[in-house]
Amino acid sequence: MRLNRRLTVIGLLIIVTLCSATVFAGQTTPGVDRREGRQSRRIKQGVRSGSLTHREARHLRAQQSRIRAHERRVKADGVVTARERASLQHQENRASRNVYRKKHNRRVR
Repeated sequence: MRLNRRLTVIGLLIIVTLCSATVFAGQTTPGVDRREGRQSRRIKQGVRSGSLTHREARHLRAQQSRIRAHERRVKADGVVTARERASLQHQENRASRNVYRKKHNRRVR
């Protein structure tokens, strides 16, 4: 009797864990988070080296802020669809291209 009850409790815990993992898996965007971090470091490095002016860096940081706001809106309903993920990736691609262009436009601090 005790063994049966323990197995039932363990089974329920496993089911709850799997269900919660499924729910949270839909709303995570680790790829976007990694890219945001890398691009932030690229912007900081550009300011330190002088290849980005303060104005350019401010513009790029504002763009990153808009991407984070979009990511929060996308995650708000609890599910990040493939289309939403593609949209975030497109924004990150543009931001990356902007960082490169501004770092290599021959303007210096």
